[in-house]
Amino acid sequence: MIEVRGLDKDWKEFSLKDINLEVKKGEYFVILGPTGAGKTLLLETIAGFHIPDSGEVWIDGHDVTNLPPERRRIGFIYQDYSLFPHFTVEENIEFGLKLRKSASQDTNRKRLEEIMDWLNISHLAHRYPATLSGGEQQKIAIARAIAIEPSVLLLDEPLAALDRRTRDYLREELKRVKRELGITMLHVTHDQTEAMVLADRIAVMMKGRIMQVGTPYEIFNKPQNEDIADFVGVENILSGAVGSNENGVAEIVVDMGYNIFAVSDYHAGKVKLFIRPEDIILSEKRGESSARNVIRAKIEEMSDMGPLTHVRMDNSLVALITKQSRESLGLRKGDEVYVTFKATSVHVVR
Repeated sequence: MIEVRGLDKDWKEFSLKDINLEVKKGEYFVILGPTGAGKTLLLETIAGFHIPDSGEVWIDGHDVTNLPPERRRIGFIYQDYSLFPHFTVEENIEFGLKLRKSASQDTNRKRLEEIMDWLNISHLAHRYPATLSGGEQQKIAIARAIAIEPSVLLLDEPLAALDRRTRDYLREELKRVKRELGITMLHVTHDQTEAMVLADRIAVMMKGRIMQVGTPYEIFNKPQNEDIADFVGVENILSGAVGSNENGVAEIVVDMGYNIFAVSDYHAGKVKLFIRPEDIILSEKRGESSARNVIRAKIEEMSDMGPLTHVRMDNSLVALITKQSRESLGLRKGDEVYVTFKATSVHVVR
């Protein structure tokens, strides 16, 4: 549905570099990256607000590279809602419909009422944006964007300015829009939870480039390099060298002086190892674990994170355990523990 081919755009102070991207019809696709990665600039270029220096943008099989935004059949939802303050809710949603001269006034009115009923905002019809909560305003922005029946919906950090409870609610609403209307959705965010919950696929963007594209599982569990691993919260990023490989399980000598077993095709050479902290289990005794990796360590630091506890060991490993686990084990700083994780939990890259 959306295809970006070899796109470059230079603003002098920032550049988009060789962007190649394909979003399938009906897909919820998320571009995830840190602040300043170029996510919004890419989205605005796809929307037609910027014309690329080179490369092409295709939407629904048509080359739209040089078309203005209003001819691309897109809806756009902004972080700051961008509602017209002097229009009522009804007038804001109706604005795009009135620009469609192909439909009659009765048809537009029917469409307006359908959208308001579907999103449960009919009771807000005659109010002005300034009288609405942030969540209500963003819901009106969603209604305005989908009222014109776009083939593509572009979302620029639409939940960033909202409180946690409202974000959770609107995430469900966005999933419902995709599920029930079948609109192709391209959403940019720096929020990893948002990406994990909403995306069918994710593109990680850094410094104006697309670094990796994959499913949420692939992005968060199999990052392709250290920068991506660090951004998606892997935390355990280790260096080492493959000592042997037997039946697809490599024994890797870590620079810290201990060995780790990992499922890998590498038989020799230096490698990087990525292990998510939530894949590590702590115990007081060695036990009869089926995991290949059981390493003795001492707790250096513990930090409460609500229902979870962040535990750092003296061998550079970090675990994320539940508060219940911490309390049942009676863990304290300075305690010696066994660190356990499976060979399949270790992702190895060159």
